[in-house]
Amino acid sequence: MGKATLLLPFDNTYAHDLEGFYAPWRPATVPAPRLLLFNQALAEELGLDSAALDTDLGARIFSGNQIPEEAHPLAQVYAGHQFGQFSPQLGDGRALLLGEMIDRHGRRRDMQLKGSGRTPFSRGGDGKAALGPVLREYVIGEAMHALGIPTTRALAAVATGEIIHRETPLPGAILTRIAASHIRIGTFQYFAARNENAKIKQLADYTIARHYPALENTGNPYLDLFAAVSAAQAALIARWMLVGFIHGVMNTDNMSIAGETIDYGPCAFMDAYDPDTVFSSIDVQGRYAYARQPQIAQWNLTRFAETLIGLVSPDPEEAVRLLTEQVNAFPKLYAHHWLKGMRAKIGLSTVEEDDLALVQTLLSAMEDQRADYTLVFRHLSAALRGDAAQVRAHFADPTRFDLWLPQWKARLARESITAELCAEAMDRVNPIYIPRNHKVEEALAAATNAQDFAPFKTLLDVLAQPFEERPEWADHAQPAPESFGPFKTFCGT
Repeated sequence: MGKATLLLPFDNTYAHDLEGFYAPWRPATVPAPRLLLFNQALAEELGLDSAALDTDLGARIFSGNQIPEEAHPLAQVYAGHQFGQFSPQLGDGRALLLGEMIDRHGRRRDMQLKGSGRTPFSRGGDGKAALGPVLREYVIGEAMHALGIPTTRALAAVATGEIIHRETPLPGAILTRIAASHIRIGTFQYFAARNENAKIKQLADYTIARHYPALENTGNPYLDLFAAVSAAQAALIARWMLVGFIHGVMNTDNMSIAGETIDYGPCAFMDAYDPDTVFSSIDVQGRYAYARQPQIAQWNLTRFAETLIGLVSPDPEEAVRLLTEQVNAFPKLYAHHWLKGMRAKIGLSTVEEDDLALVQTLLSAMEDQRADYTLVFRHLSAALRGDAAQVRAHFADPTRFDLWLPQWKARLARESITAELCAEAMDRVNPIYIPRNHKVEEALAAATNAQDFAPFKTLLDVLAQPFEERPEWADHAQPAPESFGPFKTFCGT
Protein backbone atom coordinates (compact mmCIF):
# COMPACT_ATOMS: atom_id res chain seq x y z
CA MET A 1 0.00 0.00 0.00
CA GLY A 2 2.80 2.39 0.82
CA LYS A 3 4.25 2.14 -2.67
CA ALA A 4 0.91 2.96 -4.26
CA THR A 5 0.55 5.96 -1.93
CA LEU A 6 3.82 7.41 -3.19
CA LEU A 7 2.79 6.88 -6.79
CA LEU A 8 -0.56 8.65 -6.45
CA PRO A 9 -0.26 11.71 -4.20
CA PHE A 10 -3.94 12.38 -3.64
CA ASP A 11 -5.24 15.61 -2.12
CA ASN A 12 -8.98 15.12 -1.74
CA THR A 13 -10.92 18.34 -1.23
CA TYR A 14 -14.25 17.03 -2.57
CA ALA A 15 -14.26 14.22 -0.01
CA HIS A 16 -13.10 16.46 2.84
CA ASP A 17 -15.14 19.61 2.11
CA LEU A 18 -18.40 18.26 0.69
CA GLU A 19 -19.65 15.55 3.01
CA GLY A 20 -23.21 14.69 2.03
CA PHE A 21 -22.49 15.21 -1.66
CA TYR A 22 -21.41 11.62 -2.22
CA ALA A 23 -21.44 8.08 -0.90
CA PRO A 24 -18.11 6.58 0.22
CA TRP A 25 -17.71 3.36 -1.72
CA ARG A 26 -15.18 0.81 -2.84
CA PRO A 27 -14.80 -0.61 -6.33
CA ALA A 28 -15.66 -4.22 -7.01
CA THR A 29 -12.75 -6.64 -7.13
CA VAL A 30 -12.08 -8.03 -10.62
CA PRO A 31 -10.64 -11.48 -11.31
CA ALA A 32 -7.76 -10.82 -13.73
CA PRO A 33 -6.81 -7.16 -14.23
CA ARG A 34 -4.55 -6.51 -17.20
CA LEU A 35 -3.30 -3.10 -18.27
CA LEU A 36 -4.21 -2.61 -21.92
CA LEU A 37 -3.34 1.05 -22.42
CA PHE A 38 -1.43 3.57 -20.36
CA ASN A 39 -1.20 7.24 -21.33
CA GLN A 40 2.44 8.09 -20.80
CA ALA A 41 2.09 11.72 -21.87
CA LEU A 42 -0.80 12.36 -19.51
CA ALA A 43 0.99 10.59 -16.68
CA GLU A 44 3.93 12.92 -17.18
CA GLU A 45 1.59 15.92 -17.12
CA LEU A 46 0.16 14.67 -13.84
CA GLY A 47 3.62 14.19 -12.37
CA LEU A 48 3.22 10.44 -12.01
CA ASP A 49 5.87 7.73 -12.20
CA SER A 50 5.05 6.10 -15.52
CA ALA A 51 7.62 3.34 -15.19
CA ALA A 52 6.07 2.18 -11.93
CA LEU A 53 2.45 2.50 -13.06
CA ASP A 54 2.77 0.93 -16.52
CA THR A 55 3.01 -2.45 -14.78
CA ASP A 56 0.96 -5.08 -12.99
CA LEU A 57 0.83 -2.69 -10.04
CA GLY A 58 -0.85 -0.14 -12.29
CA ALA A 59 -3.30 -2.80 -13.45
CA ARG A 60 -4.26 -3.50 -9.84
CA ILE A 61 -4.68 0.20 -9.01
CA PHE A 62 -6.56 1.14 -12.18
CA SER A 63 -8.88 -1.85 -11.83
CA GLY A 64 -9.72 -0.94 -8.24
CA ASN A 65 -8.19 -4.13 -6.85
CA GLN A 66 -5.61 -2.13 -4.90
CA ILE A 67 -6.67 1.14 -3.28
CA PRO A 68 -3.88 3.57 -2.36
CA GLU A 69 -4.02 4.65 1.28
CA GLU A 70 -4.56 8.32 0.44
CA ALA A 71 -7.39 7.57 -1.99
CA HIS A 72 -10.93 8.26 -0.83
CA PRO A 73 -13.12 6.37 -3.31
CA LEU A 74 -16.61 7.82 -3.57
CA ALA A 75 -19.65 7.92 -5.82
CA GLN A 76 -20.88 11.44 -6.46
CA VAL A 77 -24.57 12.18 -6.40
CA TYR A 78 -26.31 14.38 -8.95
CA ALA A 79 -29.60 14.79 -10.77
CA GLY A 80 -30.25 15.81 -14.34
CA HIS A 81 -32.52 16.49 -17.26
CA GLN A 82 -32.21 13.54 -19.63
CA PHE A 83 -33.68 14.30 -23.04
CA GLY A 84 -35.62 17.09 -21.37
CA GLN A 85 -37.10 14.95 -18.57
CA PHE A 86 -35.93 15.60 -15.02
CA SER A 87 -34.57 12.75 -12.93
CA PRO A 88 -34.17 13.95 -9.33
CA GLN A 89 -31.49 11.38 -8.49
CA LEU A 90 -28.87 9.97 -10.81
CA GLY A 91 -25.29 9.89 -9.58
CA ASP A 92 -22.24 7.76 -10.35
CA GLY A 93 -23.84 4.43 -11.09
CA ARG A 94 -20.69 2.80 -12.44
CA ALA A 95 -17.91 5.19 -11.56
CA LEU A 96 -15.89 6.12 -8.50
CA LEU A 97 -13.79 9.18 -7.82
CA LEU A 98 -10.52 7.81 -6.44
CA GLY A 99 -9.21 11.22 -5.51
CA GLU A 100 -7.66 14.48 -6.67
CA MET A 101 -4.08 15.45 -7.40
CA ILE A 102 -2.21 18.59 -8.38
CA ASP A 103 -0.55 18.29 -11.78
CA ARG A 104 2.76 19.79 -12.90
CA HIS A 105 1.01 23.03 -13.88
CA GLY A 106 -0.58 23.46 -10.46
CA ARG A 107 -4.04 22.40 -11.66
CA ARG A 108 -6.24 20.21 -9.49
CA ARG A 109 -7.40 17.10 -11.38
CA ASP A 110 -9.83 14.30 -10.56
CA MET A 111 -8.92 10.65 -11.06
CA GLN A 112 -11.99 8.49 -11.59
CA LEU A 113 -12.54 4.81 -12.30
CA LYS A 114 -15.36 4.17 -14.77
CA GLY A 115 -16.87 0.70 -14.94
CA SER A 116 -15.80 -0.26 -11.42
CA GLY A 117 -19.02 -1.93 -10.27
CA ARG A 118 -22.29 -1.15 -8.57
CA THR A 119 -22.73 1.89 -6.34
CA PRO A 120 -25.72 3.17 -4.32
CA PHE A 121 -26.69 5.09 -7.47
CA SER A 122 -26.60 2.21 -9.98
CA ARG A 123 -30.41 2.06 -10.32
CA GLY A 124 -30.41 -1.68 -11.02
CA GLY A 125 -27.38 -1.71 -13.34
CA ASP A 126 -24.31 -3.86 -12.83
CA GLY A 127 -21.96 -0.87 -12.73
CA LYS A 128 -19.60 -2.51 -15.20
CA ALA A 129 -18.25 -1.34 -18.56
CA ALA A 130 -17.52 -3.30 -21.70
CA LEU A 131 -14.24 -2.97 -23.55
CA GLY A 132 -15.69 -1.24 -26.62
CA PRO A 133 -17.18 1.79 -24.83
CA VAL A 134 -14.04 2.12 -22.70
CA LEU A 135 -11.86 2.24 -25.81
CA ARG A 136 -14.27 4.66 -27.51
CA GLU A 137 -14.02 7.11 -24.62
CA TYR A 138 -10.24 6.69 -24.55
CA VAL A 139 -9.72 7.46 -28.23
CA ILE A 140 -12.32 10.22 -28.60
CA GLY A 141 -11.08 12.05 -25.51
CA GLU A 142 -7.49 11.92 -26.72
CA ALA A 143 -8.56 13.09 -30.18
CA MET A 144 -10.44 16.03 -28.71
CA HIS A 145 -7.40 16.96 -26.62
CA ALA A 146 -5.17 16.93 -29.69
CA LEU A 147 -7.69 19.17 -31.48
CA GLY A 148 -7.34 21.71 -28.66
CA ILE A 149 -10.79 21.13 -27.17
CA PRO A 150 -11.14 21.09 -23.35
CA THR A 151 -11.92 17.52 -22.40
CA THR A 152 -11.69 14.78 -19.85
CA ARG A 153 -8.87 12.41 -20.73
CA ALA A 154 -8.00 8.75 -20.35
CA LEU A 155 -5.03 7.72 -18.24
CA ALA A 156 -5.47 3.96 -18.49
CA ALA A 157 -7.66 1.15 -19.76
CA VAL A 158 -7.67 -2.17 -17.93
CA ALA A 159 -9.19 -5.48 -18.97
CA THR A 160 -10.94 -7.04 -15.99
CA GLY A 161 -11.02 -10.68 -17.03
CA GLU A 162 -14.81 -10.63 -16.71
CA ILE A 163 -17.56 -11.13 -19.24
CA ILE A 164 -20.11 -8.29 -19.27
CA HIS A 165 -23.61 -9.22 -20.34
CA ARG A 166 -25.32 -6.75 -22.64
CA GLU A 167 -27.14 -7.76 -25.82
CA THR A 168 -24.22 -10.17 -26.26
CA PRO A 169 -21.45 -11.25 -23.88
CA LEU A 170 -18.59 -8.75 -24.01
CA PRO A 171 -15.16 -8.48 -22.41
CA GLY A 172 -15.15 -6.20 -19.38
CA ALA A 173 -12.90 -3.20 -18.89
CA ILE A 174 -12.37 -0.17 -16.67
CA LEU A 175 -11.33 3.32 -17.76
CA THR A 176 -9.30 5.65 -15.58
CA ARG A 177 -10.54 9.14 -16.39
CA ILE A 178 -8.86 12.45 -15.59
CA ALA A 179 -10.96 15.62 -15.32
CA ALA A 180 -10.69 19.15 -13.99
CA SER A 181 -13.57 17.97 -11.82
CA HIS A 182 -16.77 15.96 -12.13
CA ILE A 183 -19.07 18.74 -10.90
CA ARG A 184 -22.00 18.98 -13.28
CA ILE A 185 -25.05 21.17 -13.74
CA GLY A 186 -26.87 18.12 -12.43
CA THR A 187 -24.89 18.29 -9.19
CA PHE A 188 -26.49 21.65 -8.45
CA GLN A 189 -29.88 20.37 -9.61
CA TYR A 190 -29.82 17.52 -7.11
CA PHE A 191 -29.76 19.86 -4.12
CA ALA A 192 -32.01 22.48 -5.70
CA ALA A 193 -34.69 19.81 -6.24
CA ARG A 194 -34.56 19.14 -2.50
CA ASN A 195 -34.56 22.83 -1.55
CA GLU A 196 -31.26 22.30 0.25
CA ASN A 197 -30.17 25.90 -0.14
CA ALA A 198 -27.28 25.67 2.29
CA LYS A 199 -25.78 22.85 0.23
CA ILE A 200 -26.26 24.76 -3.02
CA LYS A 201 -24.28 27.61 -1.49
CA GLN A 202 -21.64 25.19 -0.18
CA LEU A 203 -21.29 23.64 -3.63
CA ALA A 204 -21.17 27.04 -5.34
CA ASP A 205 -18.48 28.27 -2.94
CA TYR A 206 -16.44 25.12 -3.50
CA THR A 207 -16.84 25.46 -7.29
CA ILE A 208 -15.71 29.07 -7.24
CA ALA A 209 -12.69 28.28 -5.08
CA ARG A 210 -11.70 25.35 -7.27
CA HIS A 211 -12.47 26.56 -10.78
CA TYR A 212 -13.04 30.31 -10.74
CA PRO A 213 -11.07 31.71 -7.77
CA ALA A 214 -10.95 35.21 -9.26
CA LEU A 215 -14.67 35.49 -8.47
CA GLU A 216 -14.34 35.01 -4.71
CA ASN A 217 -14.29 38.75 -3.94
CA THR A 218 -16.56 40.14 -6.63
CA GLY A 219 -19.75 42.00 -5.83
CA ASN A 220 -22.00 39.09 -6.77
CA PRO A 221 -19.86 35.93 -7.01
CA TYR A 222 -22.80 33.61 -7.73
CA LEU A 223 -24.03 35.65 -10.68
CA ASP A 224 -20.44 35.87 -11.85
CA LEU A 225 -20.12 32.10 -11.45
CA PHE A 226 -23.02 31.63 -13.81
CA ALA A 227 -21.48 34.08 -16.28
CA ALA A 228 -18.12 32.27 -16.11
CA VAL A 229 -19.66 28.83 -16.67
CA SER A 230 -21.76 30.21 -19.51
CA ALA A 231 -18.68 31.75 -21.13
CA ALA A 232 -16.76 28.49 -20.80
CA GLN A 233 -19.60 26.55 -22.39
CA ALA A 234 -19.97 29.05 -25.24
CA ALA A 235 -16.31 28.65 -26.12
CA LEU A 236 -16.48 24.87 -25.74
CA ILE A 237 -19.56 24.30 -27.90
CA ALA A 238 -18.15 26.59 -30.59
CA ARG A 239 -15.03 24.43 -30.70
CA TRP A 240 -17.19 21.31 -31.05
CA MET A 241 -19.05 22.85 -33.94
CA LEU A 242 -15.89 23.95 -35.70
CA VAL A 243 -14.64 20.36 -35.97
CA GLY A 244 -18.01 18.72 -36.67
CA PHE A 245 -18.32 16.98 -33.30
CA ILE A 246 -21.69 15.74 -32.06
CA HIS A 247 -21.85 14.89 -28.36
CA GLY A 248 -25.03 12.88 -28.72
CA VAL A 249 -26.35 13.11 -25.16
CA MET A 250 -26.17 16.69 -23.88
CA ASN A 251 -28.16 16.04 -20.72
CA THR A 252 -27.60 18.44 -17.83
CA ASP A 253 -25.76 15.71 -15.94
CA ASN A 254 -23.30 15.59 -18.85
CA MET A 255 -22.36 19.29 -18.74
CA SER A 256 -19.28 20.04 -16.71
CA ILE A 257 -19.14 23.19 -14.63
CA ALA A 258 -15.42 23.33 -15.46
CA GLY A 259 -16.16 23.72 -19.18
CA GLU A 260 -14.74 20.38 -20.32
CA THR A 261 -16.31 17.85 -22.66
CA ILE A 262 -17.41 14.93 -20.50
CA ASP A 263 -19.05 11.52 -21.01
CA TYR A 264 -18.28 10.20 -24.48
CA GLY A 265 -21.19 7.87 -25.04
CA PRO A 266 -23.05 8.03 -28.37
CA CYS A 267 -20.76 10.75 -29.73
CA ALA A 268 -19.34 10.91 -33.25
CA PHE A 269 -17.84 13.26 -35.83
CA MET A 270 -19.80 14.30 -38.88
CA ASP A 271 -18.56 13.29 -42.34
CA ALA A 272 -20.95 14.87 -44.87
CA TYR A 273 -22.04 18.33 -43.75
CA ASP A 274 -25.65 18.23 -42.60
CA PRO A 275 -26.84 20.44 -39.71
CA ASP A 276 -29.49 17.83 -38.81
CA THR A 277 -26.99 15.02 -38.33
CA VAL A 278 -27.83 12.66 -35.45
CA PHE A 279 -25.89 9.50 -34.67
CA SER A 280 -27.33 8.42 -31.32
CA SER A 281 -29.72 5.49 -31.56
CA ILE A 282 -31.81 6.86 -28.69
CA ASP A 283 -32.10 10.44 -29.98
CA VAL A 284 -35.12 9.68 -32.13
CA GLN A 285 -36.39 13.28 -32.04
CA GLY A 286 -33.05 14.84 -32.98
CA ARG A 287 -32.89 16.80 -29.74
CA TYR A 288 -29.09 16.69 -29.76
CA ALA A 289 -28.52 17.04 -33.50
CA TYR A 290 -25.35 18.81 -34.62
CA ALA A 291 -26.91 22.24 -35.24
CA ARG A 292 -29.01 22.14 -32.07
CA GLN A 293 -26.04 21.88 -29.72
CA PRO A 294 -25.69 25.64 -29.06
CA GLN A 295 -29.41 25.95 -28.25
CA ILE A 296 -29.30 22.90 -25.99
CA ALA A 297 -26.31 24.36 -24.18
CA GLN A 298 -28.34 27.50 -23.51
CA TRP A 299 -31.30 25.41 -22.35
CA ASN A 300 -29.06 23.49 -19.96
CA LEU A 301 -27.52 26.69 -18.66
CA THR A 302 -31.03 27.99 -17.95
CA ARG A 303 -31.52 24.96 -15.71
CA PHE A 304 -28.25 25.84 -13.96
CA ALA A 305 -29.41 29.43 -13.52
CA GLU A 306 -32.57 28.18 -11.81
CA THR A 307 -30.48 26.53 -9.09
CA LEU A 308 -28.68 29.81 -8.29
CA ILE A 309 -31.70 32.10 -7.86
CA GLY A 310 -31.55 32.02 -4.07
CA LEU A 311 -27.85 32.92 -4.09
CA VAL A 312 -27.85 35.73 -6.64
CA SER A 313 -30.25 38.03 -4.76
CA PRO A 314 -32.57 37.89 -1.74
CA ASP A 315 -35.23 39.26 -4.10
CA PRO A 316 -36.24 36.34 -6.37
CA GLU A 317 -37.53 38.64 -9.10
CA GLU A 318 -34.25 40.55 -9.16
CA ALA A 319 -32.29 37.29 -9.24
CA VAL A 320 -34.35 36.03 -12.16
CA ARG A 321 -33.85 39.30 -14.02
CA LEU A 322 -30.07 39.24 -13.55
CA LEU A 323 -29.73 35.59 -14.48
CA THR A 324 -32.03 35.95 -17.48
CA GLU A 325 -29.80 38.72 -18.82
CA GLN A 326 -26.86 36.33 -18.63
CA VAL A 327 -28.79 33.46 -20.22
CA ASN A 328 -29.89 35.72 -23.06
CA ALA A 329 -26.28 36.80 -23.65
CA PHE A 330 -25.25 33.23 -24.49
CA PRO A 331 -26.16 33.16 -28.21
CA LYS A 332 -24.11 36.28 -28.93
CA LEU A 333 -21.20 34.95 -26.91
CA TYR A 334 -21.33 31.61 -28.72
CA ALA A 335 -21.64 33.31 -32.12
CA HIS A 336 -18.55 35.39 -31.38
CA HIS A 337 -16.45 32.29 -30.69
CA TRP A 338 -17.87 30.37 -33.63
CA LEU A 339 -17.38 33.14 -36.18
CA LYS A 340 -13.86 33.85 -34.91
CA GLY A 341 -13.07 30.17 -35.41
CA MET A 342 -14.71 30.09 -38.83
CA ARG A 343 -12.71 33.12 -39.93
CA ALA A 344 -9.54 31.24 -39.00
CA LYS A 345 -10.74 28.14 -40.89
CA ILE A 346 -11.06 30.14 -44.13
CA GLY A 347 -7.88 32.12 -43.58
CA LEU A 348 -9.18 35.43 -42.27
CA SER A 349 -7.41 37.29 -39.47
CA THR A 350 -9.26 40.60 -39.85
CA VAL A 351 -12.94 41.36 -39.39
CA GLU A 352 -15.41 42.53 -42.04
CA GLU A 353 -19.18 42.81 -41.78
CA ASP A 354 -19.90 40.34 -44.57
CA ASP A 355 -17.70 37.54 -43.21
CA LEU A 356 -20.66 35.68 -41.70
CA ALA A 357 -22.48 35.67 -45.05
CA LEU A 358 -19.32 34.41 -46.75
CA VAL A 359 -19.09 31.47 -44.32
CA GLN A 360 -22.79 30.69 -44.54
CA THR A 361 -22.66 30.62 -48.34
CA LEU A 362 -19.90 28.02 -48.22
CA LEU A 363 -21.75 25.92 -45.64
CA SER A 364 -24.92 26.08 -47.72
CA ALA A 365 -23.04 24.80 -50.76
CA MET A 366 -21.56 22.01 -48.66
CA GLU A 367 -24.96 21.03 -47.30
CA ASP A 368 -26.49 21.03 -50.77
CA GLN A 369 -23.86 18.57 -52.02
CA ARG A 370 -23.28 16.69 -48.75
CA ALA A 371 -19.62 17.57 -49.02
CA ASP A 372 -17.23 16.25 -46.42
CA TYR A 373 -17.03 18.83 -43.63
CA THR A 374 -13.46 18.15 -42.54
CA LEU A 375 -11.86 17.78 -45.96
CA VAL A 376 -13.51 20.81 -47.58
CA PHE A 377 -11.98 23.10 -44.98
CA ARG A 378 -8.66 21.26 -45.00
CA HIS A 379 -8.32 21.40 -48.78
CA LEU A 380 -9.20 25.07 -49.08
CA SER A 381 -5.54 25.75 -48.37
CA ALA A 382 -4.61 23.81 -51.51
CA ALA A 383 -6.74 26.25 -53.51
CA LEU A 384 -4.58 29.08 -52.19
CA ARG A 385 -1.54 27.17 -53.38
CA GLY A 386 -2.99 26.96 -56.90
CA ASP A 387 -4.75 23.59 -56.73
CA ALA A 388 -8.50 24.11 -56.42
CA ALA A 389 -9.19 20.63 -57.80
CA GLN A 390 -8.69 19.01 -54.39
CA VAL A 391 -11.49 20.92 -52.73
CA ARG A 392 -13.75 20.93 -55.83
CA ALA A 393 -13.59 17.13 -55.84
CA HIS A 394 -15.66 17.05 -52.65
CA PHE A 395 -18.67 18.52 -54.49
CA ALA A 396 -20.51 16.23 -56.92
CA ASP A 397 -21.67 19.43 -58.62
CA PRO A 398 -19.21 22.22 -57.76
CA THR A 399 -21.24 25.00 -59.39
CA ARG A 400 -22.13 26.77 -56.13
CA PHE A 401 -18.63 26.32 -54.78
CA ASP A 402 -17.17 27.76 -57.98
CA LEU A 403 -19.31 30.88 -57.49
CA TRP A 404 -18.08 31.17 -53.91
CA LEU A 405 -14.38 30.72 -54.66
CA PRO A 406 -13.71 34.13 -56.29
CA GLN A 407 -15.68 35.90 -53.53
CA TRP A 408 -13.43 34.21 -50.96
CA LYS A 409 -10.24 35.06 -52.82
CA ALA A 410 -11.35 38.67 -53.16
CA ARG A 411 -11.88 38.79 -49.39
CA LEU A 412 -8.47 37.22 -48.77
CA ALA A 413 -6.87 39.83 -51.00
CA ARG A 414 -7.73 42.39 -48.33
CA GLU A 415 -5.65 40.48 -45.75
CA SER A 416 -2.08 41.65 -45.19
CA ILE A 417 -0.55 38.18 -45.50
CA THR A 418 0.85 36.11 -48.36
CA ALA A 419 -1.16 33.25 -49.78
CA GLU A 420 1.35 30.67 -48.51
CA LEU A 421 1.41 32.04 -44.97
CA CYS A 422 -2.39 32.10 -45.01
CA ALA A 423 -2.51 28.50 -46.23
CA GLU A 424 -0.11 27.42 -43.48
CA ALA A 425 -2.26 29.16 -40.87
CA MET A 426 -5.36 27.38 -42.20
CA ASP A 427 -3.63 24.01 -42.00
CA ARG A 428 -2.90 24.67 -38.33
CA VAL A 429 -6.63 24.96 -37.50
CA ASN A 430 -8.24 22.63 -40.06
CA PRO A 431 -7.48 19.01 -39.16
CA ILE A 432 -6.79 16.42 -41.81
CA TYR A 433 -7.56 13.61 -39.35
CA ILE A 434 -10.60 13.24 -37.12
CA PRO A 435 -11.95 10.05 -35.50
CA ARG A 436 -13.66 8.80 -38.64
CA ASN A 437 -16.54 6.62 -37.54
CA HIS A 438 -15.60 3.66 -39.72
CA LYS A 439 -11.98 3.71 -38.53
CA VAL A 440 -13.07 3.90 -34.91
CA GLU A 441 -15.43 0.96 -35.40
CA GLU A 442 -12.74 -1.05 -37.18
CA ALA A 443 -10.30 -0.49 -34.33
CA LEU A 444 -12.88 -1.30 -31.65
CA ALA A 445 -13.98 -4.46 -33.45
CA ALA A 446 -10.39 -5.70 -33.81
CA ALA A 447 -9.70 -5.10 -30.12
CA THR A 448 -12.98 -6.54 -28.86
CA ASN A 449 -13.39 -9.51 -31.16
CA ALA A 450 -9.80 -10.54 -31.85
CA GLN A 451 -7.82 -8.93 -29.00
CA ASP A 452 -5.86 -7.13 -31.75
CA PHE A 453 -4.94 -3.66 -30.47
CA ALA A 454 -2.67 -2.71 -33.37
CA PRO A 455 -5.40 -0.81 -35.31
CA PHE A 456 -6.43 1.00 -32.14
CA LYS A 457 -2.88 2.07 -31.32
CA THR A 458 -2.36 3.24 -34.89
CA LEU A 459 -5.57 5.24 -34.63
CA LEU A 460 -4.32 6.84 -31.41
CA ASP A 461 -1.05 7.80 -33.13
CA VAL A 462 -2.88 9.34 -36.09
CA LEU A 463 -5.31 11.33 -33.96
CA ALA A 464 -2.53 12.64 -31.72
CA GLN A 465 -1.31 14.66 -34.74
CA PRO A 466 -4.53 15.79 -36.42
CA PHE A 467 -3.01 18.67 -38.39
CA GLU A 468 0.11 16.91 -39.74
CA GLU A 469 -0.57 15.15 -43.04
CA ARG A 470 1.42 11.96 -43.61
CA PRO A 471 1.15 9.74 -46.71
CA GLU A 472 1.11 6.51 -44.72
CA TRP A 473 -2.04 7.67 -42.95
CA ALA A 474 -3.98 8.58 -46.09
CA ASP A 475 -6.76 6.06 -45.43
CA HIS A 476 -7.46 7.70 -42.05
CA ALA A 477 -8.32 10.98 -43.80
CA GLN A 478 -11.02 9.53 -46.02
CA PRO A 479 -14.77 9.48 -45.29
CA ALA A 480 -16.48 6.15 -44.79
CA PRO A 481 -17.06 4.11 -47.95
CA GLU A 482 -20.66 3.69 -49.07
CA SER A 483 -20.53 0.08 -47.93
CA PHE A 484 -20.21 1.29 -44.32
CA GLY A 485 -23.85 2.35 -44.50
CA PRO A 486 -25.76 4.65 -42.09
CA PHE A 487 -23.91 4.95 -38.79
CA LYS A 488 -25.52 4.69 -35.37
CA THR A 489 -23.93 5.08 -31.96
CA PHE A 490 -25.09 3.66 -28.67
CA CYS A 491 -24.72 4.62 -25.01
CA GLY A 492 -21.92 2.70 -23.34
CA THR A 493 -23.98 1.46 -20.43
